[in-house]
Amino acid sequence: MVDKLDRGDEAVGENLDRLNANLAKMEELTKRMVTALGQKDLTHDSGLAGPGQDLYMKAGSAYFNQMITDPSKIMGQQVTYWSKALENFIETQQAIASGTFEIAEAEDEEPIKDRRFANPMWRTHPYFRFVRKQFELNSDALEKTLNEMDGLDPKERARVEFFSRQIVDLFAPTNYLATNPDALEKAVETDGQSLVDGMENLVRDIEANKGDLLPTLADPNAFTVGENIGASEGKVVYRNDMMELIQFSPLTETVCRTPLVIFPPWINKFYILDLKPKNSLIRWIVEQGFTLFVVSWRNPGPEDADVGLETYMEEGYLKAIEVAKDISGEKQVNAVGYCVAGTTLSATLALLNKRGDKSIKSATLFTTLTDFSDQGEFTVFLQDDFVDAIEREVDEKGYLDSFFMSKTFSFLRSNDLVYGPAIRSYMMGEAPPAFDLLYWNGDSTNLPGKMTVQYLRQLCQGNALASDGFKVFGESLHIKDVKVPVCAIACETDHIAQWKQSFRGVEQMGSRNKTFILSESGHIAGIVNPPSKKKYGHYTNDKVKGTPEEWLDAADFNEGSWWPRWEEWLRSRSGAQVPARIPGESGYEALCDAPGTYVLKSSKD
Repeated sequence: MVDKLDRGDEAVGENLDRLNANLAKMEELTKRMVTALGQKDLTHDSGLAGPGQDLYMKAGSAYFNQMITDPSKIMGQQVTYWSKALENFIETQQAIASGTFEIAEAEDEEPIKDRRFANPMWRTHPYFRFVRKQFELNSDALEKTLNEMDGLDPKERARVEFFSRQIVDLFAPTNYLATNPDALEKAVETDGQSLVDGMENLVRDIEANKGDLLPTLADPNAFTVGENIGASEGKVVYRNDMMELIQFSPLTETVCRTPLVIFPPWINKFYILDLKPKNSLIRWIVEQGFTLFVVSWRNPGPEDADVGLETYMEEGYLKAIEVAKDISGEKQVNAVGYCVAGTTLSATLALLNKRGDKSIKSATLFTTLTDFSDQGEFTVFLQDDFVDAIEREVDEKGYLDSFFMSKTFSFLRSNDLVYGPAIRSYMMGEAPPAFDLLYWNGDSTNLPGKMTVQYLRQLCQGNALASDGFKVFGESLHIKDVKVPVCAIACETDHIAQWKQSFRGVEQMGSRNKTFILSESGHIAGIVNPPSKKKYGHYTNDKVKGTPEEWLDAADFNEGSWWPRWEEWLRSRSGAQVPARIPGESGYEALCDAPGTYVLKSSKD
């Protein structure tokens, strides 16, 4: 018995030593964090941090006017809220008074749909149950108030609702150690080690972002571009200040005569289309017997302040097409544009049509907007307060730092891309996962100053391509001037390029041959959807006219990926078979192996 007690005292002593060591580590990490926070760049425009004061004034004015004109509605909302809050408090008080720390679930109690509250303690423990229910009451009360508020136009209402939801999500009890049972349980189980690990993760992210905070979504050491990600074989066959052009090595003895050129978005890097062999669209295209060229854009910096969309068109699109034609010996290429690169490809098609240049035989558009009359979820960020701030920022710096675009995209899905990862990393002390897609998502790029303002002012706010025309090179470019056969792939749950708006743009194009495919899932997963996974299906309808709703009502649903359907469409426009073309053997020497040098440059370099 004495031996047992001695061993018990020994274990307690070890635990205490471990706890004290962890407390010492926390003190050291706190000092590092203070130093890291001091590195924050305070010269960024303050308007990038949130909406202008006029939005708050309009919302407050609308609520005050409602109090004056319809006080009974406001009083009714308040009475309902306070009665439910009091009921929640009394239930908790009774449970504690009874001496039990477990509340039995009522048979008719609805299941909790919010996956943040998966721990059973959110249902049965009086404290956590009270906190959860009070949070839900607060959220519902705010949502009801906003839904019933009059006096705001649709855009203002959308913005008020979005930023109110951001505040609600910020104050979710799962985001705080004292009200997160999972984090508290792990802290006790690990003698505080999880908190030390979490603090190390927090300090690492603050240091990596030079004083700002954005959670790391994927293990930064799990992937190396060109080795276990973005590793399809090929050669850089051309390079200028805007881009490197990669020609991928053939995997078949013969290929289609007409080459294919892919223009990925420059908001991120091209290897989203070449993550791993099993989900690489680039490798799959080459396996189907196409000569494939892909543009890899250079990551811009302060020296690129004057780089505009016309620079991308002339030194990127037109030059890549010229080189691909020279190497293949063909007069035409097929082209693909993804997201903003699809928008710019559409403008390039209109320009070539104006010039009578038939270099592009057909065009494919991935998740592309050309009609911006409905800006979807981005409406909240495309009003003058934010765009004015961005314009001031790029006037000062010459470019828009990748941090701001990453932050914007993340907060559009804040629970999945901000708070969820922050909880796992900072409170649970977990290492970020080795996830290729999230690694790519964190490998973001800057945007040149002139191009950023052109895109936001003329295309997004002014809707130039679908209205008065986008004016470059002495021409007024309009989507009705797109005449080549077009195949557009949009994604059903895309929150960046909404499919209905994508359809509206394609419907206005001047081509006589238009194909529209609607893939299940979102902006990335709907495109990077290999047939082997048999995961997401797609909708098809040969008639690209009318409203998006009418198109979908008459569409057929097809199981599996859209890739094979698109391959049939592309093959019919790619000519006869010719011997496979080897990179570096057609007059343009190989400058280096794929994925090239530009893709390796970080926005933090």
